[in-house]
Amino acid sequence: MKSLQKFASVHAFFVNHFNAERHLVDRQTYKTRRSAALAEWQNLMA
Repeated sequence: MKSLQKFASVHAFFVNHFNAERHLVDRQTYKTRRSAALAEWQNLMA
């Protein structure tokens, strides 16, 4: 049960971080936000 809670906690963080609600924004804004999120992710993994 503890590992499930840890997984759910980490999963929720990433879903919230990368969920851009595509249907609510225009293409250019979406691409800008995705690029920023990917750059942040790459900095965290480096």
